[in-house]
Amino acid sequence: MKFKVFAVGDKMENFYLEAIKEYEKRLSRYCDIKLNHIKKEEHLQSKLRSNSFVIAVSTTELPISSEGLASKIDNWASTGFSDVTIVIGADGIPHHEVVTLSQMEMDFGLKTAILFEQVYRAYRIINNHPYHK
Repeated sequence: MKFKVFAVGDKMENFYLEAIKEYEKRLSRYCDIKLNHIKKEEHLQSKLRSNSFVIAVSTTELPISSEGLASKIDNWASTGFSDVTIVIGADGIPHHEVVTLSQMEMDFGLKTAILFEQVYRAYRIINNHPYHK
């Protein structure tokens, strides 16, 4: 699968970017995933591809478990959604599905790092690999 993650917000701290790079490296054995940082929501619409399955990350729905996210990713792959766009920090975009990692408000950099970690955890679950070494 190919994931594009769009994080919309002003500045992302370097320690979040380092964590995201680490998870991009770990995820490279399972999927293609790239972070795209956009500072303003109005620039996002031109970046979204019409054939992509768009997931909005929210804080208003019930949170999903790691196993629930793994099930969703596995389902997206088996139903042919190989191009998935995940959007963090933009509420008004058209989307196919909503995923809530937590109902707590948090910095968009932290939320993005958590998303990458949870996608990694989901692939470990899908492939029956232990998460902790």
